[in-house]
Amino acid sequence: MPRYLTMVRIDEQNAPTDNPGPEFDERMGALFEEITRAGVMLDTAGLAPTAEGTRVTWSGGKVGCTDGPFTETKEVVGGYSIIEAEDKAEAVEWAKRFLRIHPAHWTVTAEVREITEA
Repeated sequence: MPRYLTMVRIDEQNAPTDNPGPEFDERMGALFEEITRAGVMLDTAGLAPTAEGTRVTWSGGKVGCTDGPFTETKEVVGGYSIIEAEDKAEAVEWAKRFLRIHPAHWTVTAEVREITEA
């Protein structure tokens, strides 16, 4: 069965500061429980802010490192999941369900991509 990486993208510089409340955590917990029980979820986590990251670049035959934050970047990957699904349509449906849990005034994007096997 194919595996899919979902990258959750956020605008780190304009991220919501309001607390979505305990019902958000309850809905998210219920979804994670359901996707885990279904045998779909392989791994998921949030990521530390870009201020704590380092970007490593290969260019012109040299390796360069830039410490965050990466202010020139509008959207950053704020979290990820790796799931095993029947097909891309199923993976996209799980991503949609994840996004629908968030407050309506938040902007969150999920990019779903199949993990290619060597």
